[in-house]
Amino acid sequence: MNNTILDVNGLSVGQAHDNEVKTGVTVVLPDKPVICSVDVRGGGPGTRETETLNDGGLIDKVHAICLSGGSVYGLAAADGVCAWLGKKRIGYEVGPSPIPVSPIVPSAILFDNANGGNKNWGINPPFRSLGIRACESVSNHLTLGRIGAGYGAMSGIYNGGIGSASEAINEFTVGALIAANSVGSPFMPGTKCPWAWPYEVNNEFGGERPPKNYKYAHPQDTKLNFLNRAGQNTVIGVVAIDANLTQNQLKRIAIMAQDGIAMAVQPSHTPLDGDTIFAVSTGHKSCDNPTILSELGSAAARCVARSLTRAVYEGSK
Repeated sequence: MNNTILDVNGLSVGQAHDNEVKTGVTVVLPDKPVICSVDVRGGGPGTRETETLNDGGLIDKVHAICLSGGSVYGLAAADGVCAWLGKKRIGYEVGPSPIPVSPIVPSAILFDNANGGNKNWGINPPFRSLGIRACESVSNHLTLGRIGAGYGAMSGIYNGGIGSASEAINEFTVGALIAANSVGSPFMPGTKCPWAWPYEVNNEFGGERPPKNYKYAHPQDTKLNFLNRAGQNTVIGVVAIDANLTQNQLKRIAIMAQDGIAMAVQPSHTPLDGDTIFAVSTGHKSCDNPTILSELGSAAARCVARSLTRAVYEGSK
């Protein structure tokens, strides 16, 4: 295992960024359409196609998931992903060619527009082209840190980025990919020890541990001292499991996976965040046991916490 979401069979990831603008896009591309659900927990989200994933709707499978910087402008990245997929006739068939197919590409954005990059893009924001470039770079290798949707991100007052982790549990593999741009700090106040240190695997984020006799102090390294408006942050990501789960089961996984944000940053799920987690199923074996499903959700939360912390660790290199 490589300790990334790519340990879950049936997925590849593409990433692209713009160094001048200081932003980027990450695309999770399944080998075939996958069942998907979503949980939106923050108070200032920016999303596309999340209503499509509500229980009882027409659609339960998606063709890609797009994560982007750029705030509301970043939603255009999914346009590029749809165009790229449509050219390849990947999507729901609504009629014979030349009628275009309809790719379903849920997406979420984070706010990185105040990071000092050149945002003077006029009427041509770069995100559609970044979405296409991310698709063109899709591979089975995943780079972490300052790349893709995490290129211009900050977690608290620290560099954010893209992080990923995986865990084998029972006969299944759970993986997460996170773009970390939280209001909250990933570190215990007054230390360089991550909140997520109990879940660390093989020193994946540096092996720091709390000082002896540590006592909690009010944090000084969150963004709360600098912000007064919603929608300027957000943790967004994807959780994947190589089990054959229903959309209702994936909804519960996505809900439980959100706990991983609270395990990795404090405060979390604030009115200033737009925390959004997608959950996808790529496997063939069903999981009807609620106990095992609960274990998968717990593993998903740990993977999210580890992914978020790895994003900060790798983003600081």
